[in-house]
Amino acid sequence: MWLLAMVGVVAVASTVIPQLLARSPQQVPLWIAVTASIVQSGVLLILAVWAGVTFSRPLGLGAPVIEAALSRSGAWLVLRDQIFPAAIVGIASGGVLLVAQRMSPDELLAVGQTITIPLVSKVLYGGIVEEVLVRWGLMTTLIWLPWRLAQKKAGPPQARYVVGAIIFSAVLFGLGHLPAAAAFIAGDLTAPVVAFVIVGNSLPGVMFGYLYWRYGIEAAMVAHAVGHVVFFLATGA
Repeated sequence: MWLLAMVGVVAVASTVIPQLLARSPQQVPLWIAVTASIVQSGVLLILAVWAGVTFSRPLGLGAPVIEAALSRSGAWLVLRDQIFPAAIVGIASGGVLLVAQRMSPDELLAVGQTITIPLVSKVLYGGIVEEVLVRWGLMTTLIWLPWRLAQKKAGPPQARYVVGAIIFSAVLFGLGHLPAAAAFIAGDLTAPVVAFVIVGNSLPGVMFGYLYWRYGIEAAMVAHAVGHVVFFLATGA
């Protein structure tokens, strides 16, 4: 899982950072900026993968497709059960992106005209990296903590803990996009931009969290990737 996610990290670092440096007055060698970004993301992914692997199984969560592939026990059959719900959520999340684009503040619309992120980078980073970090690592931990401390490991985690973790991790997912928005805008973040970034990313995050809970992390990955593809097919961006 870590190796798969690092492919997405390299894809984004190699395509986005050169564009950011070209707009920055600070002269930072490209190789240093790219390497630092890859190393930082790699460390965060190690923590996220460890948390997911350590905490998911007792909570009834997991990566059933990856587990089936590693055990050679019919990964395709497991993935087949995930495809339909993942496709539905992916199309819905793509619709959210389309609506969000129409309501986007002017500052963010201007960014879209100056920063180009290839579709493959969006799919790899959003579909794998963000899902490993936010759902597999963060959401799993947020469920495990009350299950361990309040529920005392008695039975499966209560639905309120799962729902709370889905919402909280989705909001943090939205908040996590603010530094990138600030870097792209190259200025102060206004209240409309902050609200737009948080809400626009939290709504799909809730849907991805539900998929992870009910079907496995791969369903969330597929849905996230499909959302980007749907948006690209509709807008070409």
